[in-house]
Amino acid sequence: MNAPTDRTPSNPGGEDAPGTAGPVGASSPAGTSPAGRSGPDGSPSPVGRPGPAGDHGPTGDHGAPGDRGSAAAADATAQRHPALAALAGGLRTIWGNRKARIGLIILGIFVVLAVLAPLLAPYDPKDNTFERNLDASAQHWLGTTAAGEDVLSQVIYGARISLVVGFGAGGISTVISVIIGLTWGYMRGILADVVNFIVNLFLVIPGLPLMIVVATYLSNGGISVIIVVIAVTGWAWGARVLRSQTRTLRSRDFVESARFSGERAPRIIFREILPNMTSIIAGGFFGSATAAILAEAGLEYLGLGDSTVVSWGTMIYWAQNSNAMLTGQWALLFAPGLCIALLATSLTLINFGIDGISNPRLREGSTGR
Repeated sequence: MNAPTDRTPSNPGGEDAPGTAGPVGASSPAGTSPAGRSGPDGSPSPVGRPGPAGDHGPTGDHGAPGDRGSAAAADATAQRHPALAALAGGLRTIWGNRKARIGLIILGIFVVLAVLAPLLAPYDPKDNTFERNLDASAQHWLGTTAAGEDVLSQVIYGARISLVVGFGAGGISTVISVIIGLTWGYMRGILADVVNFIVNLFLVIPGLPLMIVVATYLSNGGISVIIVVIAVTGWAWGARVLRSQTRTLRSRDFVESARFSGERAPRIIFREILPNMTSIIAGGFFGSATAAILAEAGLEYLGLGDSTVVSWGTMIYWAQNSNAMLTGQWALLFAPGLCIALLATSLTLINFGIDGISNPRLREGSTGR
């Protein structure tokens, strides 16, 4: 006879002993979730409960559906388009700052006024068929000038000139400062000393008198001359800031590595060093644009620009010539002056958000305090 086979008795109720599989493949008590359920892939569920909607997420985990999937898609997009991802992150940082958000809103209003000026202005800004020196009324909200032109229409159209001069001169000035500042900071020797002398020469000469002298010799050249004058006289400060930053990056490992690998100096400057100073360059651009807007208004007020062009500076110039304050035409001075101040303030506020990109401590305190 065969010896009796020793069998392990099953637990009451059909449950298996700890650590063994049950008749239907259910997990043992030590391997089940607190609620006695397993995840959809057979692994224990961390909480044993479905997500808020009662269904599993797309990734097989419990919780908010699509959270991990959207994060994975964002990571894949960042890998494919790093420049777009960096731009989107910078815009989120700027918008997250309360001061920068206010500045963007104000700037957006002026951009809309400039683009839609023909639709928003009630009259042509050069139409002088109205009665002269009218006070504010339903037909002319800000009155009329001494030449019989509608003040509100001129204020709306004047946004175009200020934005063009601000961003045009600011952009040219920034390009000059980037090229000179980065090259100056990377190079050594006698050439660096020559550039140092030229930059210091532009720094010690007062900016406004230099612009007045240049604009006087190039008078009646239109807005393009004003843009060139402001750009040529306003690049030195930005070049010195970028030079200092370039000197700190010149000895970094990634720059030394590119140099030892045989890369040429222009590629090292503009492919290795330049991307690390994007926020500084952006901040310098908005600072240059602010200075350009104020400089344009000052030159136009002094009569050194084109007095036939409708701009906020020329409005103040003609208001001063017609003794607007003595005749009670306060809007001729107050309206363009307020617009200049608001536009310059908006660009300054945007710089607070740009500072948060390069300085994480400012980014953490981006509540506007």
